[in-house]
Amino acid sequence: MERPTLLTDKWRAGYAAERLADFTARCRARGLAITPQRVAVMRALVNSGEHPRAETVFAAVRGEYPNISLATVHRTLQTLCAIGEARKVAPLHDSARYDGNTAPHHHVVCVRCRKIRDIEVAEFNDLLHGRQTLGDFQLLGCSVEIHALCRDCREAAPKEATTR
Repeated sequence: MERPTLLTDKWRAGYAAERLADFTARCRARGLAITPQRVAVMRALVNSGEHPRAETVFAAVRGEYPNISLATVHRTLQTLCAIGEARKVAPLHDSARYDGNTAPHHHVVCVRCRKIRDIEVAEFNDLLHGRQTLGDFQLLGCSVEIHALCRDCREAAPKEATTR
């Protein structure tokens, strides 16, 4: 059994560079206009390891494009999801977060601070191996969400208990 692996910032940087290098070609192939704002939103998304909310992407892009609106960022993120360039992640019934990593992977989510990290667990990839359907549902894919406490929250817990 392989050990679960959190995807590192170094891995993400290489992945982001690859994704951005071909982004305009993939958009053109899908008939999607290439705008500087769309490229900036994609860049902010794939460079983030935090699975940002639309508001976080907006803040990152607004420095470069001060006239961009939050509505434009929301529409761009929805478009990126619709064409397979991003994934919408809604952990623990929280508000929508976005993931620029479209390679098969899973998520570990801190139940306290809501931090999300990408994780690879080989065994999870075979959970539905060979199945085409599940009851009345046609299977399209599978992503596992693991609920946990991150190191920061675990370390803060004993301190909080002693200050009460």
